[in-house]
Order: sequence, then structure tokens, then C-alpha cells
Amino acid sequence: MTATNAMTKETLDASDIVEGRRVLNEEADALKALATSLDENFNAAINMVDSCRHNKNGRLVVTGVGKSGHVARKMVATLASTGTPALFVHPGEASHGDLGMITGNDVVLAISNSGEAPELAVILTYVKRFHIPLIAITSKPQSTLGTHADIILALPNLPEACPNGLAPTTSTTMTMALGDALAVALLKRIGLTPDQFKVFHPGGKLGQQLKLVSDLMLTPQDLAMCPPETTMGDALLVMAQKNLGSVIVADKDSKLLGIVTDGDLKRHMGPELLTKKIETIMTRGPRSIAPEVLAAEAIDVMLRRDGSMFTSLVVTDKNNVVKGLIRVQECLRAGLI
Repeated sequence: MTATNAMTKETLDASDIVEGRRVLNEEADALKALATSLDENFNAAINMVDSCRHNKNGRLVVTGVGKSGHVARKMVATLASTGTPALFVHPGEASHGDLGMITGNDVVLAISNSGEAPELAVILTYVKRFHIPLIAITSKPQSTLGTHADIILALPNLPEACPNGLAPTTSTTMTMALGDALAVALLKRIGLTPDQFKVFHPGGKLGQQLKLVSDLMLTPQDLAMCPPETTMGDALLVMAQKNLGSVIVADKDSKLLGIVTDGDLKRHMGPELLTKKIETIMTRGPRSIAPEVLAAEAIDVMLRRDGSMFTSLVVTDKNNVVKGLIRVQECLRAGLI
């Protein structure tokens, strides 16, 4: 490569970075403008969808064509995974039977930046005929879509980041972000809990992160557990048999009293250790956690408390009854660490 060619390549590389930053900055500015532009129509849209879901067991039907269709599909996936029943209907397929997917209990959300996509005509006619509520996302409120809509979520009418002003870029970014805003606002309105969210995400990393302590803990029959009057000689035999590195001390009702770990053994090592009662060796009132807590919270307690590290936590119910033991090892196997 000649020096001239090298300089040309460096110049081109620098130009690419400048162009990339321009696009990102323009789209970031557009999102800020969109956030500022949200008004009572956003509240009205949330109320409409929430009412439809609660009162009629209806769904949010999202539609769009071209790039708007791709955004609509993503929007449906996000809505459905956050507790709002939603489906995508392609405008081109609507006139070939898919209109039957839209019921009188539903709300339709139609996406078109220009508001003049001819493919939407069949759906617009259908929703008017059967009095199905229509929400529009468009940058042209006075367009055909806008004039047919019951609620308009207007996008700021900003130029596309494409240097030719043609390829959907800024508009699709705003639309996708607006879909996220709708989904999260509805999630908050619904009050979706982590347990409910887990139902929609049973697999993958997210599903693993939503596992509960009860999903990963060792159950009582797997534990080394002794009453407080047990001698350390007998306790060590139980500890060795279960091979967990600790012995839980509990009363006759299985209520947690304490725990003996390798660290406790080292601190009390001596000729009389085996004859001592376990209650004189145990750490009283050890840190415990409830079975219904997210396993991720147990990890946080084990690995970050006061900068120290616990390898396990006793699992107890609200009455302090031992229900199990969660260990770092099980969390590692589940892919949580």
C-alpha cells in the first residue's frame, strides 16, 4: 500500500466515524424531542389498552407495512413479554382472511410515518365498520391514518438520518422507542411481578436470572442438620456424610438456631472439640433468606455483604423454619454467576 493510499484509507475511516456519530446524535436528539412531545394522548392510549385488557379480555393488535411492519413485530414481542396480550396483523394479509384475527374486544395500533400507506386501507375500513378503537403512530396527524384514528401518538416531524432523507432511520428509531414506552408504562400499570415476568421468559439467560431461591436450594433431606445438644463428634460425622461444608443447628420444630462452618471449626480447634456440644461452637442467628426471593438476591447477599463472601445461605420461612440451603455452587451451575 502506498503512502497516498494509506492516507486515503485513514481519511475514509475518519469520515465513517464522523458519519456514524452524526446519525447517532441526530437519532438521540429525535428521541429527546419525542420524550418532550408526549402529552395526554399517551395517557389516553395507555388507558384504552389497559381498559380493553381488563374489561373485555381484548388484545392490542399492531399493524404496519415495510419498516413499520418490522417495528410493529418487535413492539408486539415486547408487549407480550411484559404482560400485555398483543399480536401482529400484516396489512397485506388482512384482506385475505387475517381480518378475522381482529375482534370487537381488541384495540388496533397502526404504524405509518407518512400516514398514507395504501395497504392500511382495508384495516381502517374494518375498524370503522365494527367500531374497534384505533390508535395511530404517525408524524402526519392530518394524514388518512391520523384522521381515522381515535388517538394519535404523533412523532416529531423530523428528517431521516439517511443523507438522502429516504431510508426510514430516525422515524423507525422513534417508533420503536415509543413502543417500548407504551410497553413499560403498561407493565407498570398492570403491576407485573418478577414471578409473572418469569412465566413469559422461561428460557435463556433472562429466565435463569428470574429463578427463585426455591428453584435452586437443597431441600431438608439433603442437609446436614443437628439438634443443639449434639456433640461435635457426631455433628462432624453428619457433616462428612452430607459433604456440604456446614452443619445447620435447629430445634425439634426445625427452627433455625445456628450454623457450624469450616471457619467455626478452625476457630474452636482443640483437644476437647469432639466432646463439646454443637450449640457452644455454632454461629448463632446466621444470615438466612426466604425461598420466594429471587436467587439473584441470594447471590448478592453471599458475594457482596460487607465485602466478604458466604458460600451458602440457610433458607427459612417466615416462622424461621429451615426449608433448605442455597449455595454458590448451585448458582454457578444455573449460570447466574
